[in-house]
Amino acid sequence: MSTYFAIVTCRNSEKDIEMAINSLANQSLKPRYIIIIDDGSKDGTPSILNNLKNRIDNIYIITNPDYGYDVRRIVTNWNKALKFAEDMNLEKTDYHMIATDDTQYEVQYAEKILNYFSSNNSVAIASGNYDKVTYSAPHGAGRLVNNAFFSAHLKYYPEKMGYESAVLYEALEYGFKCMVVPDARFIHTRQLGSNHHFYEFGASMRTLGYHPIFAVGRFLQYFLLGKPIGRIGAINMLYYYLSYKPKQVGYDSMYDSVTRKAIRNIQKRRIAQKFRLLREDTKS
Repeated sequence: MSTYFAIVTCRNSEKDIEMAINSLANQSLKPRYIIIIDDGSKDGTPSILNNLKNRIDNIYIITNPDYGYDVRRIVTNWNKALKFAEDMNLEKTDYHMIATDDTQYEVQYAEKILNYFSSNNSVAIASGNYDKVTYSAPHGAGRLVNNAFFSAHLKYYPEKMGYESAVLYEALEYGFKCMVVPDARFIHTRQLGSNHHFYEFGASMRTLGYHPIFAVGRFLQYFLLGKPIGRIGAINMLYYYLSYKPKQVGYDSMYDSVTRKAIRNIQKRRIAQKFRLLREDTKS
């Protein structure tokens, strides 16, 4: 059976973190280890993490100073965990899992996804699902990433807005697939978007160079379904896509022209495929 390790970032998570870590530790196919990055918590989170470490022997904790809440540090902390595993010479695994401090997974979650990987060699990234809507690409927490693909083409996550989507498109560009395994279930204990109101969903579509038709199509899908971010979230997403002005450098800046062109080409192919299917449906 394939192996994996998990990365969890947290900050002031005393209400959720213990259940989230127990959910990972109690998987039917357990992670080889769990790296937790505490981003300067000022509540009871550090004490809870220390208690968990005393009880679960494959937990590693990285503690950051308190610099205040900043969503931009999430991806930096993911990379810090990846570098920690490398520097500490921890066991190399087949996959890594991106988890969060507010997600709980069914007992067979990882096992179901890794079984899916084993029978679908072309898949680089896969996640489960948390509602009844069928999604075409991994979303939110719980995604497992093939380390062979990741090491060959990225090694670390891009520390720029839209990093999750950027990695999905990187996989597609190299001929891999990104899938959702609908019967692998997880739940969020906090409402999606409660901290950011989906600002980055829209702004990052601009920095990634999303095709306007593709962006509007995503808005319509989310708005009509009311999922996964709700209708207000969909409106916010479209607003920020249309109004965001990227910075010159840093986290909030545009991706390079090669990346943006590759993303648009993939989206153009998808748009063309949608129109072909619509024409076929009309003819029939």
